[in-house]
Amino acid sequence: MPLPARLRTAGPPLAVLGGGLAGCAYLWSRDPHLPGQLLPFCPWHKVTGLDCPGCGGTRMTYDLLHGDLAAAWHDNAALLLSLPLVALLYLTWLRHGLAGRSWRPTLGRGGTAVVLGTAVAWTVLRNLL
Repeated sequence: MPLPARLRTAGPPLAVLGGGLAGCAYLWSRDPHLPGQLLPFCPWHKVTGLDCPGCGGTRMTYDLLHGDLAAAWHDNAALLLSLPLVALLYLTWLRHGLAGRSWRPTLGRGGTAVVLGTAVAWTVLRNLL
């Protein structure tokens, strides 16, 4: 397959990789555990005072970048546990893109119910404990 065609399919996963690396480089020097950092905030938490399923993700990433797995677990255990699946999905997308094929995962009804049910259960659990 010609290079321009491969770049069309490999471009999006490579752009996500570049954006992720840039975000990690920026986050490396910004401690989200300290106030006054120029980092995104959770609008759901700001309005309700409750944690959403992703709350703590920035702190978790910072802790992982600095090798503190226990703190990352404390910040968002569910998100930390999902990282191997996210990495597998990303690597599959990248592999297909580099081979010149487009790829899109499909969850179906059952998968969507599992993802949404897990997110709701995690949200309720973490706000009760």
